Amino acid sequence: MFKKCFILAVTLVVALLSFSMAADCIHADKPHYTISTDATYPPFDFQDKNNDYIGIDQDILKEIAKRENFTYTLKPMSFTSAAQLVANGQADGIIAGMAITDERKEVYDNSTPYYKTGVAWIVKKGSEIKSLKDLKGKTVALKTGTAASEYGKSLQRKYGFNIKYFNDTDTMYNDVVVGNSAATFEDMPVIQYAIKNGVKLKVMNANNPGNAGSYGFFVKKGANKELLASFNRGFASIKKDGTYDKIIKKYLGATQSTFTGSKKNNNSVLGILKANDGAFLKGLWLTIELTVLAIILASIWGVILGVMGVSQNSAVRGLSTTLIYIFRGLPLMVLAFFIYIGLPGVIGTKIPAFTAGLITLILNEGAYTGAFVRGGFEAVDKGQMEAARSLGFTYNRSMRKVIMPQGLKIMVPSFINQFIITLKDTSILSAIGILELTQIGTLIVSRNSQGFRVWAIVAVIYLVVITLLTWLSNWVEKRTRA
Repeated sequence: MFKKCFILAVTLVVALLSFSMAADCIHADKPHYTISTDATYPPFDFQDKNNDYIGIDQDILKEIAKRENFTYTLKPMSFTSAAQLVANGQADGIIAGMAITDERKEVYDNSTPYYKTGVAWIVKKGSEIKSLKDLKGKTVALKTGTAASEYGKSLQRKYGFNIKYFNDTDTMYNDVVVGNSAATFEDMPVIQYAIKNGVKLKVMNANNPGNAGSYGFFVKKGANKELLASFNRGFASIKKDGTYDKIIKKYLGATQSTFTGSKKNNNSVLGILKANDGAFLKGLWLTIELTVLAIILASIWGVILGVMGVSQNSAVRGLSTTLIYIFRGLPLMVLAFFIYIGLPGVIGTKIPAFTAGLITLILNEGAYTGAFVRGGFEAVDKGQMEAARSLGFTYNRSMRKVIMPQGLKIMVPSFINQFIITLKDTSILSAIGILELTQIGTLIVSRNSQGFRVWAIVAVIYLVVITLLTWLSNWVEKRTRA
């Protein structure tokens, strides 16, 4: 039975991988690329009120793709993860307000610069900070992996401030707004757009930006030369006929309501919920889908590990203990990054985000399940096994007919807890760009800067679903004990 369960679990995972890889053949008539981007970087990359990805970068890319006759799949996620996807070959290129630097030229090939920028240093409105010297002994917030963060870090020793890092722009801004950090560093056009759209921050060097540089489109060094050439040709074309200038003006001259929705919708919980109900439902559905698949497959895998853990064969027991130790010991986010970003560089095959996330949950949650399954079997009185063996049962038959039925009843509360933990753990997978409920919340906040209201909505949705799941689990527990 367990051999069949194991084969079923492996078959389902392989099917998911095969299906997603087959999707790469859909656009066989023209070049098709995977392009990563920062999901929360307005006005260059963000979601509008219709939950479509827009921005200066996205409009430039869309126009170039049309003129150069190629298609692409967009992979929005945190900036650092988006860059790593390209460096490891998971994505063909990245456009994410990414500054051209000497360090990046060691890893990537870059396009013709498409936007000149500079770094601003920023404090909250009403702050007593007047100069960089006033930051001595205080904390400065930086966004991981950006040129602005590198510039800020380069000033740390001179001005004596402390640093803490964030993975997304909005959280970094809010940390300064609420006073947890005294200042931050950000690209000038990005912070100017944010302030124009309601973020309560103040630029201190508007007339003298630091570390002036340019944004570029990047591919892995030595790879995707045709894509890079297409981008350069397309950019020259939109620059020549004025399309580029229209794109810049479209975003830098826009009012808040153009892309983020009306002030009325953004300033109330009901308004945000009404304006983004489709996005919340989409994120909730993907969260439930991930949870259900992970619960089923992780339970199968966990039971297999648990049975291996009470095997008569010491090598099998040792293998079970090792697998449980490894996958229970690894932080879920580290495991997700390893499978999604690190592993493809070794096996030479791209792993879709959903598949990587599902495998992550199966391995991690299955390890925890395996531990309590093994414990449940061991909790059954040893006399039960002795009695079964005295009746002539083999060890395997004794396990199937006597020990397992009793042990599974003992484990029911643990299974219930693991189901709830699995649901909550799906939120961590937002780090690899899966558009589950938490990632949807991040995208909405980056657009409307209403962190408290949006996260309150997300929290309530999670609580409702967890409550329903708990009721269902308790009902199942009562039925099994009846």
